[in-house]
Amino acid sequence: MNNNLDLFGVTPAQLRAIVGEGLKGGHWCDLYFEQTVYNDLLLRDGAVASGGFHLDYGCGIRVLNGEKTGYAYSESTDYQSLIDAAKAATAVAGKAGSFKAGEALKRPEPPYGMKLDWDGADKKQLAAWLEKLEKAIRSRDARPSKIIALLSWSVSNILMYNSLDQITSDIRPLGSVTVTAIFKQGEQTEQRNVSRSFRCGIEMLSDVLIDELAAEAVKDLDDSFAARRPKGGKMSVVMAAGASGILLHEAMGHAFEADFNRKGQSIFCDRMGQQICKKGINILDDATVPGNRGSLLFDDEGVPGQKTYMVTDGVLTSYLHDRISAAWYGVPPTGNGRRESFRYNPIPRMRTTYMESGTDGTLQDLIGSVRKGVYVDKFANGEVKIGEGDFTFYVNRGYLIENGRLTMPVKDINIIGNGPRALADIVAVAGDLKIDDGTWTCGKEQSVAVSCGIPSVLIKNLTVGGE
Repeated sequence: MNNNLDLFGVTPAQLRAIVGEGLKGGHWCDLYFEQTVYNDLLLRDGAVASGGFHLDYGCGIRVLNGEKTGYAYSESTDYQSLIDAAKAATAVAGKAGSFKAGEALKRPEPPYGMKLDWDGADKKQLAAWLEKLEKAIRSRDARPSKIIALLSWSVSNILMYNSLDQITSDIRPLGSVTVTAIFKQGEQTEQRNVSRSFRCGIEMLSDVLIDELAAEAVKDLDDSFAARRPKGGKMSVVMAAGASGILLHEAMGHAFEADFNRKGQSIFCDRMGQQICKKGINILDDATVPGNRGSLLFDDEGVPGQKTYMVTDGVLTSYLHDRISAAWYGVPPTGNGRRESFRYNPIPRMRTTYMESGTDGTLQDLIGSVRKGVYVDKFANGEVKIGEGDFTFYVNRGYLIENGRLTMPVKDINIIGNGPRALADIVAVAGDLKIDDGTWTCGKEQSVAVSCGIPSVLIKNLTVGGE
């Protein structure tokens, strides 16, 4: 704790004075200090040719007065600059607040840490690791025409303080590897994008990770070249475990965020306590998955990281709350107040969103039960209308299912449906939950690191856009 106080050059007495200034304009004030050091190395044409460094430093000050929010930030953390920012945040002007007697926050078990600190990184060794990764991909297939690999890492020191006299600190590491490989066969090209991201130190850069990324980059490549666009229509869809969780994140997760619901913008705003999918289905948002990209010791309002069950046994049981929505609903905050940096106001955001394993057998059992449909294991971009719940997702890779068997590989198809309807139409959930460790980033007004996961699921009556 003292290390972060020293890092930002503030004392407990100064924190109280700054918040006291903010409380002249509202009933709540909080401070968010951040120092983030970001680095990257880029491999192109077989060699690491460039790298980057960025330092972000400052403090954001928020004042709440009823439904009004005043927010200001400073890129300097000297006392006078912070007092001036607090005065700017009180521009919403209202009745003065006061410090409240708050309980000291219990520090949860940290879901991440660094065995090997990124601060001690040897750039030459990191570059050699990227080059080894590129060679591993080329050794598995002779068709790459271009491979681009990016290794990035950051360490964020965070200090938070609020008008409950609660102070919290955190050190958040994040390492990421992304690979774009373009394969050529005759006149055809296929692009593969693979990635991994973890909240840990340099220890993530292992030979095991190289093997995983290389194997995924060339997986079923022959089928991808042979894939065709199928005939479209309404049919059953089996979604593979893991990255298919992006549909869960986009089509359902955002609709569970409390700001959309308290404003009446979500399709689920009047569904609390109702059965919204079959019994046995549990959907949660979790900040405690060890080493996961979406994990947080504390959210960006100083609320401890935790598991939040949004759907329990098929019933909608919780929204995802920041402090504002929690106060409005009269419930405890769920640790979902997140922000891109100290320059942004916190809002309800997801962390790691997934569905728990079910009891309906294996992936093969699900496929075997389908007479006509598609199996999809790689989603790309999608669009979702929060109010109506309608979604469209583009599928990079999949197969036709005919009489319980995978047949023709398919590509260039869209999966079209409605979030609440798709939830209600889940008829089987396998027992193979996989949380995807890719470089997922959510862009709801601001960008934050997230993750997603799902077991293999069978959904009836989705629209498959094809020929």
